[in-house]
Amino acid sequence: MDEQFEAPGPGMWTIDRSHFPGGTTPISQWLMQGAPSGMRPGFVEIGMPAETLDVRFVRGFMYTRLRPLISPDRAATKLPPLLILKLAVRLHPEMRRRAKQAAKALVEKPWNKVLDDWQQSIRPRLEASNEQLQRVDVQGLDDEGLARHLEHLMAYCRENFELHFYLHTYDLGPIGLLLADCERWKIDPAEVIPALSGASPTTSAPARILSELRKIVASSATTPRSLDDVRAISPEAARLLDEYFLRRGRMMVTRYDLDGRTLEEQPEVVLAALLSGSDAFVDEGHAEAVAARVREQVPVDEHSDFDMRLAEARETMDLRDDNGPNTVELPVGLLRYALLEAGRRAVAAGRIASPELTFELLPDEVGSFARGGSDPSSTELEERAARRHADARLTPPAMLGQAEVAPPLEVLAPPHQRFVGAVQAVLKHMGMTSPEDAPKGRLQGAGVGKEPYRGRARVARSPEEALDAMEPGDVLVVRFTTPAYNTVLSLAGAVITTEGALLSHAAVMARELGIPAVIGAEGALDEIPDGAEVEVDPASGTVKILVTR
Repeated sequence: MDEQFEAPGPGMWTIDRSHFPGGTTPISQWLMQGAPSGMRPGFVEIGMPAETLDVRFVRGFMYTRLRPLISPDRAATKLPPLLILKLAVRLHPEMRRRAKQAAKALVEKPWNKVLDDWQQSIRPRLEASNEQLQRVDVQGLDDEGLARHLEHLMAYCRENFELHFYLHTYDLGPIGLLLADCERWKIDPAEVIPALSGASPTTSAPARILSELRKIVASSATTPRSLDDVRAISPEAARLLDEYFLRRGRMMVTRYDLDGRTLEEQPEVVLAALLSGSDAFVDEGHAEAVAARVREQVPVDEHSDFDMRLAEARETMDLRDDNGPNTVELPVGLLRYALLEAGRRAVAAGRIASPELTFELLPDEVGSFARGGSDPSSTELEERAARRHADARLTPPAMLGQAEVAPPLEVLAPPHQRFVGAVQAVLKHMGMTSPEDAPKGRLQGAGVGKEPYRGRARVARSPEEALDAMEPGDVLVVRFTTPAYNTVLSLAGAVITTEGALLSHAAVMARELGIPAVIGAEGALDEIPDGAEVEVDPASGTVKILVTR
């Protein structure tokens, strides 16, 4: 396996399958180069003691490395004596500048301004642009118009990928500072995380629209067999459904990559979610009760600090889940739609065998191909597709390159210690930790919810498998979830993941939708037979296999 996967640069690279599980298309690999570009200025603005998060792809699998400020292109395999290391860190000019900026950020809290900018200007601008682009009739464009539209979409998506990761630079801090302070107060951060329930109304917004429609359908005493039947019930039903698709129709709902599926390509899933989805949304009173219990454990003279940290973390939670749909999932869906139109024209002209072969184009080939260019040929695109799909079936190493030694926190300036400790706290509770920190025990993990749930297990290794097989009330068993799973999650009676923790996407979704879940249950994909009856007990964080079929 090692000879098949070579490190893409100096240092140690860690696989990240939460965004792209493997077999990533060339255009998406190019778009993800927006991650380092987006995080770099954010790291400067908050004074992070690192240059950026570097992203590279190896045989279609995504690997990341935190790029250090000092000697970034040399692997730190051995640390000098602690005193020398401390002096080097404190005297390095850029580290000193970053330490001053970090101290300033802890006082001025720039994330509050970013959040305000998001709510007041960035999100409205994105929503207007996305809606305008979604209204473009690509079938009515001539070849030159389609090529220009594709080139605009490529630039738009790349710009938004940079924005997506720039914003992520700011959403880690407030949540991490809350968790780090809880540790300082000798409070298990797992106790306070449920107090963030209800803080992501964007997460549950699509399900809430479907819930309104569900009530209209129930009052009509009809059983619609299609979305057109739903629209025919009343003008209000038609309005809500059209609003749902206007905002989300071209949104990627199975994966971030171009070869996933959009919402409008899954009308049967939308109908099933509408008719049988869950109405058990988060109990906001429960979150307030949790916050009150945790507050009692905080020293009285620091109650105001706790209130401030919790309020900022709650505001940030919605930014995290609001970010992806507007910056990535809808723009990528629009690009997919336009590429398929270029592909259909090429098929009609006898240039390629199927429209989906346009997903194999390199970024600089898109415009000329849409204008009718003969290169690359159908044979070349088919060979690229075959290689990509074959690579996707490989088992990639978790790490590539030379193991690096991270400097201990105490060598950093105090403001950097605060920031790095906060980020580490968030990553731990997102499940992005080293193996020794992972939950121990097979079929056991972090529980979300209060009541146990019994149902049929639907084991899926991809969102497409889940969408094709899920029926209302099934227990979804997956490696992890991303926002692309949001539609199918509303159908689930419970959720089990093998990766993640209490701040992972699956845990957030489960809390917001009121769905029982066990997160980070090692072995679930291998040990739970598809179709088995299982019990998900969030109180104990355990999964039991009751009956196999």
